[in-house]
Amino acid sequence: MKLDRIDIKILYELQKNGRITNVELAEFVNLSPSPCLMRVKKLQAEGYILGYSALVNISKLGQTMTVFTEVTLKNHRQIDFSRFLSAVQKEESVVECHLVSGGYDYLMKFVTGGIVDYQTTMEHLIDMDIGIDKYFSFVVLKSPIVKSHMPLPKLFPA
Repeated sequence: MKLDRIDIKILYELQKNGRITNVELAEFVNLSPSPCLMRVKKLQAEGYILGYSALVNISKLGQTMTVFTEVTLKNHRQIDFSRFLSAVQKEESVVECHLVSGGYDYLMKFVTGGIVDYQTTMEHLIDMDIGIDKYFSFVVLKSPIVKSHMPLPKLFPA
């Protein structure tokens, strides 16, 4: 399926507000409601829309700590990467894990209840012997800019 600028606008608006009504969405993208709904259903069927979720204000629930962690593996065989990923995928406090180029192998994002929780998690991962050679932690002090949407119109102009 080839996407046009209207499809991109639909995706852009839905990622900003997944609870927007079809009538409101249709107005944003200059379509009538019926064709707009058909496009949304097609985008879902084709896998462009993976699902819908709520953005939770976690700070209202209690104190948390976000940590970015650079991880370097001891070995770089495919089995080493697979073993590492299999283990960290099961760790609830890992909210992102990216294979990156540069001086380390993975950049991970943890959200934990605090420094003790984070350190306990890292000690557990190291004790699992999943190939971690070294890691460097960066505690987030403040997050002045966090966006939940991608700049689709800029990435995929008409």
